[in-house]
Amino acid sequence: MSDKVIKIAPSILAADFGRLAEQVVEAQDAGADLIHIDIMDGRFVPNITMGPLVVEAVAKVAAIPLDVHLMIVEPEQFVPQFADSGADSISVHVEACRHLHRVLGQIAEAGCRAGVALNPHTPAAAIGEVAEMVRIINVMTVNPGFGGQQFISSTLTKIRSLRRLIDQLGADIEIEVDGGINSHTIGAAISAGASVTIAGAGVFQHTDGIAAGISELRRAAAKELNGED
Repeated sequence: MSDKVIKIAPSILAADFGRLAEQVVEAQDAGADLIHIDIMDGRFVPNITMGPLVVEAVAKVAAIPLDVHLMIVEPEQFVPQFADSGADSISVHVEACRHLHRVLGQIAEAGCRAGVALNPHTPAAAIGEVAEMVRIINVMTVNPGFGGQQFISSTLTKIRSLRRLIDQLGADIEIEVDGGINSHTIGAAISAGASVTIAGAGVFQHTDGIAAGISELRRAAAKELNGED
């Protein structure tokens, strides 16, 4: 039996915003480890979602960490606002940052765990120069912008490369997988080296409810860790 710990991070992008506080608490009570919050500006990705006020509202009801994912251009302009709103970790896209070192330093100075996110086409090597500054690597396993997409299996090779790099560095960096995660795809992601699994529709839109969605992911993760078919 593996001693590896897998974290489940429900993404509120798939939640019912009319019942957001209630559903966040329900996910937390069902054993979620983090709440993942996708921030989109309509420029870096073709969708607009939410801002610091939503993070602040979620922070008021959540007793677990808030993992904020900035899918926006010029994220350095907004890091302080999201940190002040209650983010525990903030990830920015390599593709959106002109001065990535500076932005990661800004996140750390704001008191948050710093993360980088990689689009499906961006190679693992893109984080080589900043690996010592990050605590999270978010591997997008769908093209960012919308929930409910199909998992891109070719990203598993990137996850394996990142896991090797992290192990070589002896670094304390978590690999998140973000997009298309459900009971059928979580095992492959864990096997490749992921330790944080972000799931939106698989939790908040599960036919049997939020708790059932999280339990289903836990069971699938446990089967992978225990080497079960």
